[in-house]
Amino acid sequence: MSLDYHRLNYGPVQELRKNKKPVVFAIYHDELFPLCYLHRNEGVVAVVSASRDGEILARVLSSLGFNLARGSSSRQGLKAMLEALRQMQEKGRDAVFTVDGPRGPRHEVKPGIIYLASRIRGFIVPVRVRMSTRYVFVRSWDKFKIPWIWSRCEVIYGRPYKIPSRIKSLEISAQARYLEQKLKVLK
Repeated sequence: MSLDYHRLNYGPVQELRKNKKPVVFAIYHDELFPLCYLHRNEGVVAVVSASRDGEILARVLSSLGFNLARGSSSRQGLKAMLEALRQMQEKGRDAVFTVDGPRGPRHEVKPGIIYLASRIRGFIVPVRVRMSTRYVFVRSWDKFKIPWIWSRCEVIYGRPYKIPSRIKSLEISAQARYLEQKLKVLK
């Protein structure tokens, strides 16, 4: 791929992986394109929508070496969550969530990632991408971005943090808002 990647604050993620600590990456739907190639062949479990559009993404991710857990907040969400949890526990995989997908609202964190990180006793790592030049699909719900060829892509990894295990349902919404703030300050 002809993109100029620069990872910022990646050291703590490498340390967690070295120590076999489970990581759940939190990304926004509109920034996923450059991350697919950057994290190829790492065996990360990607939670992908069960929709027709999700099928296209699932094929691409599978060809790039991602493991899949199919479903979303609107379709088969619990099934996907349990599959991601199983793969993380049995195979020692990390996972990635597009926290505002599959239909938005844009940049609003949904609770699935909080639940998964709590159950797996893993670390959430907020991730953002800055693309120096990009095409923006202005009519899509998420304003999806694709970097132009030779674009500089800065991938910013936020400080990993843990969610309390066995989180109470009343706390999930507050934790989702907290993650939104963590993602917002990375840009």
